[in-house]
Amino acid sequence: MVAEIVPSRFRSAPERNARIARPLAMAAGVTAPDESLIDEIGRRMTSRDEVGARLVEAMGRSAGDPERVTMRALNDALAAGVAPADAPAALHAFFDAVTPEPDWLDRELVERGARAYRRLGRSREDVLLGLSLIGGYRYGGPTELLVRTGGLTGSGAMRRLAETQAWGFAVSRPGGMERGGEGWKATLHVRAMHALVANRYERDWDTAALGLPINQADLAATLGLFNSTAILGCRLLGRHVTRAESRAIMHLWRYVGWLMGVDEDWLFRTEREQNAFNHHVLLAQGDVTPSGARLATALVDGLRSERTGGRLDRLRGDWERRRLLSLLRLFLRADGMRDLGLPVTWPWVVPAQVARNLVESLVVARSERGRRWLEERSDAWVRGALARRFGAARPGPRDLA
Repeated sequence: MVAEIVPSRFRSAPERNARIARPLAMAAGVTAPDESLIDEIGRRMTSRDEVGARLVEAMGRSAGDPERVTMRALNDALAAGVAPADAPAALHAFFDAVTPEPDWLDRELVERGARAYRRLGRSREDVLLGLSLIGGYRYGGPTELLVRTGGLTGSGAMRRLAETQAWGFAVSRPGGMERGGEGWKATLHVRAMHALVANRYERDWDTAALGLPINQADLAATLGLFNSTAILGCRLLGRHVTRAESRAIMHLWRYVGWLMGVDEDWLFRTEREQNAFNHHVLLAQGDVTPSGARLATALVDGLRSERTGGRLDRLRGDWERRRLLSLLRLFLRADGMRDLGLPVTWPWVVPAQVARNLVESLVVARSERGRRWLEERSDAWVRGALARRFGAARPGPRDLA
């Protein structure tokens, strides 16, 4: 049930956030904010994924309790794609929540969306890191939870970033979102991990100021970073995304959000609808906090420190850091970089990236062979990044949002 109270971070920096949200309003055609939607976003900052919460409660039961759910039982059920007949009620409820599939699901459109998402290539990863993830650090709330968990600070920053990349990679693989597919399993695993983290920190969390940890409003906002924000950012970098590709990508992530437990009325069909919602999400946020700068610095500097090979490898790391700062200058503008304590540079890398993306999306992607090549090259780049960030360790499909 949605509480009627809102946390104090809700809409606590209205003028600043209206300025930041203005480009999204233009993209979505929003002429005047919907005050009732903004208020609802505030209310859902104190609403959680109740299915996930009940699963975690069952995981906390004492040993020997027949209704206790173990991590092994959860992983076995994920591997099988279904809870066994004699499983505890909470585990059955967790899988019942994603069974049967929603009436609106189009499996063919999901697969087309996965292919189109892969074709966005490295620009997609640049946008998800710079505009979606680091850009999100300009608002308090989720940033405090990430600092609390150590999720994106210190030496583990790049590994945790890779865990998100591994999840996105699994979601967009051929057949990945089929029931029992790697993306399907990873998404439900993420949902369970979200519930575990929320349960762990909720007891001494400042709900009055921040809302619940991993609440429905923040969860829906995070979904919007992976679909329409990714598309919009890639367009900004010169990538041509057709209306059909946009529709397919949105459908893919609509299904991902449904599996994640995002409230269904906040699962949008079109890029324009999602951008309009994202605009209102920005208006509902609070001001930047010191946590944002800590998180942003850890990721920006992590691109350099993750390179531990010879001199050439270290030079590559320094190049990647400078390249990211250049992209951030475009995505966040100078005031956004100052918000996060980052050095303000020039977007010198953008013209070359725009030119390359225009050629790839308007020329190379016109043929089936070219589209396949773009997808394969994107896969190869992500695999390389994951290998570097995980080392010999096997990636775990945990989300960082």
